[in-house]
Amino acid sequence: MAQATAEKTFFGHPRPLFTLFLTEMWERFSYYGMRALLVLYMTKYLFIEAQNGRHIWGFETIQSMIVSMFGPMSTQALSSQVYGLYTGLVYFTPFIGGMIADRYWGQRRAVYVGGILMAIGHFLMAVESLFFPALMFLILGNGFFKPNISTQVGGLYPQGDKRRDGAYTLFYMGINLGAIFSPLVCGTLGQKVGWHWGFGAAGVGMIIGLLTYHFGGKNLPEVMNKKSIQEIEAKAHQPLTKSEWTRTWALTFLCLVTIFFWGVYEQQGNTLQLWADQSTDWNFFGFNIPSTWYQSFNPLVIVFFAPVLDRVWAWQSRRNQEPSTAMKMAIGCFLGTAALLIMYLAAKAVGGGQGSVLWLLGSTFMLTIGELYISPIGLSLVTKVAPAKIVSMMMGVWFLATFFGNYVAGWIGSYYEKMPKNEFFLFLAVLALVPGILFVLSHKGLNKSLGKDI
Repeated sequence: MAQATAEKTFFGHPRPLFTLFLTEMWERFSYYGMRALLVLYMTKYLFIEAQNGRHIWGFETIQSMIVSMFGPMSTQALSSQVYGLYTGLVYFTPFIGGMIADRYWGQRRAVYVGGILMAIGHFLMAVESLFFPALMFLILGNGFFKPNISTQVGGLYPQGDKRRDGAYTLFYMGINLGAIFSPLVCGTLGQKVGWHWGFGAAGVGMIIGLLTYHFGGKNLPEVMNKKSIQEIEAKAHQPLTKSEWTRTWALTFLCLVTIFFWGVYEQQGNTLQLWADQSTDWNFFGFNIPSTWYQSFNPLVIVFFAPVLDRVWAWQSRRNQEPSTAMKMAIGCFLGTAALLIMYLAAKAVGGGQGSVLWLLGSTFMLTIGELYISPIGLSLVTKVAPAKIVSMMMGVWFLATFFGNYVAGWIGSYYEKMPKNEFFLFLAVLALVPGILFVLSHKGLNKSLGKDI
């Protein structure tokens, strides 16, 4: 990885960080704008049309495959399964995209390819019959884009630079600035004007992100993209040392333990969005707010509280009381459990009617703080401890865990209509508790394997 180019800084960080910050902000605008609409689009319109005879390329094949595995299901259950497969595969392909970047293309070329594929996918979403090909373009594009934009953040800092965790927290804020505005723009257009307007707006966001990356490219360090293929292959084929293997296996274990947390977390775009649409009163002073606006609350909390947690951790570090990475992740999982217990109480109180939005916002607040204890910390950890020759691939492993978690989210979501809502949310609370316990039990071994300063 490149060493830091710290002679020109902005708020104490290398200026190229803000090119990556803005690029990811627009890419996340496009992703979360599309995600805000996805389940509602399938349950309220597209799959109903398909079942009524409208031609949707690949629908019958996908439906037959899912039904053969899980049996007949409602439109909501089918939509949840497709949502889980899509959001899961979005986080599976970064494993492959990271390997290709490490061995052949370099990180910057991979970002360009991924961004172009995703832009095509977003615009194809505006064509109903091409819904599934559009999802495939988005899945493939994200595989190249996601791990390589994230890895470049770590490439701005030399090993041991204490600013790295803070850089990933700032980067994570960029992700969530885009996610704040996308449901407001894409969600409103999709629900109030037309589905295709919302998906088209997401495509425009992706184009802006690519242009930002291109014109800010002169400020970025040369990561690996100008090395010859022969040099990259030679480095990639060198065997890992015993110490590197130990770090790799420990990092892989830590990534995989997060699967259950992501299975709970991703309900925000799935069953919690359905709760927001069906069981929450959104009438404010006579104005009926689109339910997709709910998905702006999670990133809003992140933008406000990520700097607060960064300060808290810095204060703890000065007092030698900062939790290790594994213990931070345990705290995040326990907060996720608390979040779903709030929804358990909400379901008991609301029953079959509509309740206050405060239930949903309180739960999402707890889940979001839990996320801050897991996601940016994990991204930073990968670039700290992964062997340099496989750092993009290991970033893909981090996202691979999210793939399994997202698929779990879709599978669990298919029971939303089958179970009493309070039992459904209680099951999710238990699911978030399991990885927290595993992190507590394994944190000493992980600290020894990954290094005392993680």
